[in-house]
Amino acid sequence: MSNQEIVQNDALEKIMQHERCGLGISMGVGKTRVAINHMIKNYNPLLKVLVVAPKRSIFTSWMDELTKTDTEFLADHLTFTTYLSINKHNPDVYDIVYLDECHSLLDSHEAFLSCYKGKIVGLTGTPPKRRGSEKFRMVNKYCPIIYEFTVDDATDKDILNDYQIIVHELQLSKLQTLSKTGKTGNTWYTSEFKDYEYSTNRVADAQTSKAKQFASIMRMRALMDYTTKEQYLKGLLKNISQKCIIFANTQKQADRVCNYSFHSGNTYSNDNLELFSDGRIDKLSCVLQLSEGISIPGLQQGIIMHAYGNERKSAQRIGRLLRLSPDQTATCHILCYNNTVDRKWVTTALSDFDQAKIKFFNPLNPI
Repeated sequence: MSNQEIVQNDALEKIMQHERCGLGISMGVGKTRVAINHMIKNYNPLLKVLVVAPKRSIFTSWMDELTKTDTEFLADHLTFTTYLSINKHNPDVYDIVYLDECHSLLDSHEAFLSCYKGKIVGLTGTPPKRRGSEKFRMVNKYCPIIYEFTVDDATDKDILNDYQIIVHELQLSKLQTLSKTGKTGNTWYTSEFKDYEYSTNRVADAQTSKAKQFASIMRMRALMDYTTKEQYLKGLLKNISQKCIIFANTQKQADRVCNYSFHSGNTYSNDNLELFSDGRIDKLSCVLQLSEGISIPGLQQGIIMHAYGNERKSAQRIGRLLRLSPDQTATCHILCYNNTVDRKWVTTALSDFDQAKIKFFNPLNPI
């Protein structure tokens, strides 16, 4: 029995002991397969199961897994829905509810869950960490995590390949090249450094929580629009000869930083993905779509242009690089503006990863 199968069996044994529980299992270990085995254990000819996920693309992964495990007969017992539509379903109909990516739970889903009396199994690779948050509260109430197996657990057991993370500490430009347009339409030039200073002062001077939130969002958007990271990326890509994916902030940025991109605004996205998957091209940029649900063979390097201070998004993106053979090591580059809130966001985003595998690189002081 492989290490992967041992973990899946351990997880199945745990959830069989609970009516409502959740699994915090790293991507690539087999959360869906555990759920399928759970269905088989609870099978009867009248079984009705609801699978809830944030995106419809995840439903395809479930159907693919049924095919791989020769359990297509279960498809007749499944109903798929998104979290957005969960409240449209009758809670009295289903025997089991699987909450895939259960970290997506919100208070608005309570209308269904509070009335549902059957089994609930939550599945996630990134359980909510912030106690008191909406997501943590909902997961703890309806599918409390009773079994965890992290990315580093999976790499230690040779289920996933090893990784290293390099944080590139960049400085905001002090050149007066940043174009700004006022409310009256007038245009002037400032630097990234001065613009960030202005944005940070707006956050500090905000008089209400709503105003502070708005100012913080505008500062984040400003950081994402600065071009220093794009300029640095061009040089970084020249030194990468392996298959590499770039996670950009916007569709326009994805098109600027790479000759081939994958996003909803690009007519040739699927063609580009096929070229990238089979190795005819070795660089591909994307925005959000490849964060989950898609595996790229031989993907050895990745570049994250913005960490958002969100450990879940970062984990999903880094997870794209963990599908190599166990004897290989993937490299993830994260671009970070030093001496800004971006540095704090990166620290938060990487908090659940092995800190010994994280290196900080300053291009101005490489030693």
